[in-house]
Order: sequence, then structure tokens, then C-alpha cells
Amino acid sequence: MQSYAAVDLGASSGRVMVGRVGPGTLELTEAHRFPNRPVRVPEGLRWDILSLYAGVLEGLRAAGRVDSVGIDSWAVDYGLLDADGALLGNPVHYRDARTEGIAEKVWATVPADELYAATGLQYAPFNTLHQLTAARCTAQLDRAERLLLVPDLLTYWLTGEQGTELTNASTTQLIDPRTRDWAYGVAARLDIDLSLFAPLRRPGDPAGLLRPEVLDETGLEGPVPVTTVGSHDTASAVAAVPAAGERFAYICTGTWSLAGLELQAPVLTEESRAANFTNELGLDGTVRYLRNIMGLWLLQECVREWGDPDLPGLLSAAAGVPALRSVVDAGDAVFLAPGRMPARIAEACRASGQPVPDSPAEITRCVLDSLALAHRRAVSEAQRLAGHPVDVVHIVGGGTRNALLCQLTADACGLPVVAGPTEAAALGNVLVQARAHGLVGDRAEMRRLLAATQPLTRYEPRGDTAVWRAAESRLATP
Repeated sequence: MQSYAAVDLGASSGRVMVGRVGPGTLELTEAHRFPNRPVRVPEGLRWDILSLYAGVLEGLRAAGRVDSVGIDSWAVDYGLLDADGALLGNPVHYRDARTEGIAEKVWATVPADELYAATGLQYAPFNTLHQLTAARCTAQLDRAERLLLVPDLLTYWLTGEQGTELTNASTTQLIDPRTRDWAYGVAARLDIDLSLFAPLRRPGDPAGLLRPEVLDETGLEGPVPVTTVGSHDTASAVAAVPAAGERFAYICTGTWSLAGLELQAPVLTEESRAANFTNELGLDGTVRYLRNIMGLWLLQECVREWGDPDLPGLLSAAAGVPALRSVVDAGDAVFLAPGRMPARIAEACRASGQPVPDSPAEITRCVLDSLALAHRRAVSEAQRLAGHPVDVVHIVGGGTRNALLCQLTADACGLPVVAGPTEAAALGNVLVQARAHGLVGDRAEMRRLLAATQPLTRYEPRGDTAVWRAAESRLATP
């Protein structure tokens, strides 16, 4: 048995989990959980990166003896370092308004179809490419000697070594998914200096040893290696999908829903671009072919505005609301920014001529029906565009706790749903570390171990999918 610390940072909280791995054994316990609260300052919305790093150190202290550490987090955001390696301000939050209208400026130089053909990445206003374009000629970027994506920045603070992990780099819109290297032509045309990025690393690569100062701070006894994992949390989560074979779709649920397929090659067609599917890189050279859906962010923002009511009671009340009374497009960028979420959902229903939900239960049911409908659309279109049929949908992440959402997704897709594990990103993080240290074999073996050791719940589809097709017709084609 060996123990691995998985630092898993989400958009609303961070956690340090300890995984114990041995023959036929995979156990995960929580050492420390801490909030991730962005801060609005005069210049915009920023991540409190120092608070996050303090949470990581406290978590490693609580974890006790470990054989390795790995870090995963959300994608696209970064910190800039000066020539001395010091951080130049707090990283900008991807929901900051600075990228509004930037895509059109990018497309004026590299048209959208050419950009997709080169990078395979969906349009999203917060892609790192757009952030760097928005930051052009700013004092910070002018002074920067190095750019590190968030998990690579924290790894640097732990070890003193710099690298750019590939699965997360693939979300920047600066990676060619065919070569798994930088899209040099795109960067040159947009005047983006790729020398800002540290050398690419891949999951399983060594990322250094904890610095002596970190050992002192955490009470750990060295040497403790840091192992590169799929540092985009979705890459780690997909690695922890307990699937048998290849005919499966996955939905990584949490603040976002990432719904799609695991493929061996990217899909770079114009039809795929028009449907806004992305080709991000995964473990062992795989491609995560998926669509970003707004996810449980919609419900989280509503609950926050309602004063954090009892969630089980709210979901129970929502289950009693008539199904598919009103739905919204859960991928619509109108829901991206924080604030006024119940009102914005009501406004979207009113604008589309549907009944306007007004109680928390009705709005919650609208959100969950809308998410299940978005899951259905993504899974269906991914199969068609990739020519890759599936027999089952795996839901992993925080949404596995929401039994109503899981059942609605099965109903909407007309396919069985297997829900679990909940802490998929942390488990994928742990398993990549264990594999790098010789305790686990290939992806298939990793998934067999997950299926044998993690609690899973199966939901069979109910009813006729025709009602979901009818609801889908109320929404504009993406």
C-alpha cells in the first residue's frame, strides 16, 4: 500500500485528498477542504491564489506521510511571473469581463474556422488565447517572463520547478491536438510569445521534490516527489470514469457539466465547430471530445441568492413540480456571470414564450430539466459527429449526489446512467500517481479497479424520449 496526496481545486472549493492504493485496493479520504472565493477588486475579478496555496499547505500538513503529491484544478487561468520568479498580481478569474468582445478581434486575424481546424477548441470567451489577447500591452504582461497555468503555478511554489502540463495546456487554444504540441502558426499570427510557457509535461512525468521550506511548513519528511497528473480536473475525472470498453459517454458534473466521449483522434470538421464541441487532450494521448455546459453553477447561484436553503428539501420539492414545464439553454453565455440567476432564468423563459417559474422549487426543476436536456443534446450530437455510438452514460463528480438530475439524464438520453465516483478528479489524480510509481497498470486496469472499489448507482431510463425531443424544439439550435 502507498499513499498519494491529491490536491484537487474546483471553482468554488479546494480539497486535499489522500488515496491509498494497493492490490485490489483504492481508498480515498479527505484530509482538508477549504473555500475558493474569488475577490472583486477595482480592476476586476481575481482568484485569491495565496489563500488557495495556504489551503494546499494546510492540507498536506493534515495528510501526513505520503509517497507523492499531484495537483489538478480548473482550466484556462494563469499567473504571470517576473524575471525573479515572483508572481505579478493575482490571477484573473475566467468570469472576469475583460474578454468581452475579444473573440471578434482574434477572428479578424485568424478566422474562427481556421482557428478550430488548427486547435480543435470550442469557442469560449474565457479561453487563455482570448485572455492573452485582452492582456496585450498591459504592464503585467509586458513585465512577464513566464506564464504558468494555475496547477503549474502551485507546483512551482511547492518544488521550485516550472512546467506546463499538456492536458491543461490543451485548453489554452494554443495546442494542436493532432501533434500534441504548440500550435506555432496560430501563436505567430496572433503575436503570442510561446516562450512565456514552460516546457510541456505529460501525466506521469516527475515534477520535482517538495522544497525544504515546504517540508518544514507541512511537517512532511522528505524526499516527497510531486508527480504530474492530468492537471486539468476534467482530464483527471475522465481518467476515473469506471467504464468497461469504449462505448461510453461521460458527463463530468460540478460547477460545469462536461459531456462527451473519449476518442483516439480529434474531430476537426466544420460541423463539429458549428456545434461548439472541443477537442481537449486526455490521458495516454486520448482526446476528450466534449461540450461545455453551464452545469450546477446555475443552481449554485440560485441557492446563493435564496440564502442557502436546505438543498435536500429544495430538490424534494422540485421533484414534485411538473416535468419540462419550462427549459432554458444551459449552454447560453447569458448565464456565465454571477448574480441575479433566478431572475435571468425567469427572463429566458419569458422571452421564449414558456411559463415563467417563480418559486424556488419551480426554478430548481427548470434548472435540472434544462441540464438533463443539455446532457441529452451533447451526448447525442457527440455520437453523430464522431461516428462513435455509446451504450451507457457515466456521470462522475459532484452531480452524482443529485439523484434527480441523474435520473432525468437517463430519461432524456434514453440510456442507462451509471453515477459515480463523486470524487472522480481526485481519484484520477491518485491513480495517475500510482501508475507512475508502478502500482497500477494501463487505463483499463485503472478503470477495473475503480469499478471494483467505488460505490456506483445505476439509473435506467423511464418513459418516452419524445417528450424530451419536444422540449428540445423550444430551444434554438446551438
